Amino acid sequence: MKTPVIPLIQSDDPAIAVRTAEALRAGGLTTLEVVWRTDAAMDCLEVIAKTVEGVTVGAGTVLSRAQAEIALKRGAQFIVSPGLDEGVVDLCLSGSIDIFAGVSTATEVQRAWNLGLRTVKFFPASLAGGAPKLKALSSVFRDMRFMPTGGVSAGNLAEFLAIPSVIACGGSWLTPKAEIEAGNFEALTTLAKDALAIAQTAKTHS
Repeated sequence: MKTPVIPLIQSDDPAIAVRTAEALRAGGLTTLEVVWRTDAAMDCLEVIAKTVEGVTVGAGTVLSRAQAEIALKRGAQFIVSPGLDEGVVDLCLSGSIDIFAGVSTATEVQRAWNLGLRTVKFFPASLAGGAPKLKALSSVFRDMRFMPTGGVSAGNLAEFLAIPSVIACGGSWLTPKAEIEAGNFEALTTLAKDALAIAQTAKTHS
């Protein structure tokens, strides 16, 4: 990952999605995940991919192989899923596309490992056991890397990033709905800068 924090962008308006992406880029976060939680999600992803320079944009909340195929055609550079689906994994691995499939148990991590994955999304991170659970999984699956998402915030970001097996954290706290609706995109830039500062300190002391 180019940045240790991956903001989640949820929008039904491509113009707003672009402004959100630009604000996050201004704060130093250049890897972005557009979550497929609105009907216009792929429109938002496509316009970001085509018009916002200097960012890597992926599709999140991808539930099926068919959705993954659509996302890739619309410009997604990586795929993120809440769970582990073999069809999505096979498609991405065969095309050398980065795939972050969601896992929350040792059984799921083991299945992912045997499917050929070496990096997975730990989801929902806070509800699935948080940093202590992730440390336990990391001790067993020594060559697996994790991207905790779900309940990650400025308050626990450092704790997750201090775990050596964590490559990045995903989070929606960086794109608060109230600030976006108010047109306060400067707030997103500030949140991005703050997150990077936390990440730098966490990795320095890990």
